[in-house]
Amino acid sequence: MSKNDIKAVHFGKRTGAELYSVERFGPETAGKARGFHRSFPEYKETPLADLRSLAKELGVASIHVKDESYRFGLNAFKVLGGSYTIGNYIAGKLGVDISELPYEKLVSPEVKEKIGQITFVTATDGNHGRGIAWTANRLGQKSVVYMPKGSAQERLQNIRALGADASITELNYDDAVRLAKEGQDKNGWVLVQDTAWEGYEEIPGWIMEGYTTMAAEATEQLQGEKPTHIFLQAGVGAMSGAICGYFASLYGDEDRPVITIVEPDQADCIFRTAQANDGKLHFVTGNMNSIMAGLCCGEPCTIGWNVLRDHADHFISMPDYVAAEGMRILGNPLPGDDRVISGESGAATLGFVAEVLRNEELKELKEALGLDQDSRILCFSTEGDTDRENYRRIVWDGLYPSYENK
Repeated sequence: MSKNDIKAVHFGKRTGAELYSVERFGPETAGKARGFHRSFPEYKETPLADLRSLAKELGVASIHVKDESYRFGLNAFKVLGGSYTIGNYIAGKLGVDISELPYEKLVSPEVKEKIGQITFVTATDGNHGRGIAWTANRLGQKSVVYMPKGSAQERLQNIRALGADASITELNYDDAVRLAKEGQDKNGWVLVQDTAWEGYEEIPGWIMEGYTTMAAEATEQLQGEKPTHIFLQAGVGAMSGAICGYFASLYGDEDRPVITIVEPDQADCIFRTAQANDGKLHFVTGNMNSIMAGLCCGEPCTIGWNVLRDHADHFISMPDYVAAEGMRILGNPLPGDDRVISGESGAATLGFVAEVLRNEELKELKEALGLDQDSRILCFSTEGDTDRENYRRIVWDGLYPSYENK
């Protein structure tokens, strides 16, 4: 990798009362979200892989990777946000708090009689839509799922298997979101999307709150070890904003870990917004041809960006082969390390960490990030091999469309 292949914007830590509040994503909310998720029979905290041999190889103190491929049997974290949001929506219709509405009550005949049949609609590259379809299926509700052009057939079939009316469109992700919104406007469906805009922020906020369950689990699993650095991948910025907000709330802005956001260079709307730093959101339009399908979003979530603007330190735009490197490292661990089956979007952060620590050309970036022998690194592998054919093509054959000749 050439140092020119990776672009970086450095904000550094900010303090002051004017910073965007992250209290809603802190430990209290995470506890409520985790309590809701725990009520599902399928709940089990996902593993936190301790990559001691890799940390030694790369010259840092520790590397931990939260493995979300085990989440609810769905191979990705997204169901955390979708289920918590649907729970909140139903709680609102019943006039109760979600803490009073665990799974056993949600599926009770009394609740079903009161709320009737609801259709939830969403746009997705796969993982989020599967989570919505799974939750709707469990609760006896309906779901409609629109997928952007080029989405994997395996991901489509997984969603349909859960009873959803799902289809792959000829649209990019952001236009698929607009199609889903049309479904809400025309048919009275409930739009469940993590892309927020003016007038549509309640549901994206709930989705983000749901994501904090995995941050709370990771904190507990670290058993008192505080990370010095956290690396988060961004699509619209909802997950990264939620997890960034959780740790900023948990530790306070002066003492929180250094937080770095990574994106594919074909869909780097958060990076472009940070780079401009002009108070406006900056979009990526047209086709977004990255292997990191789950991160191919061109329009930032307003809430997510507000958190990242004030509480994240570094913003990275990077090529596909960085994520591919992460997939191979995680899938082929050094002796003694846990194996993590991580998809293209899931492996983005570990791939970036490994490349920065191994590549002498990136020495200045390593120093800017403050990485050294005392660094304790935390990453989140947000998905497993949700497209198994593509996973094998990348990990076995080293082939991927965007940069296969690099």
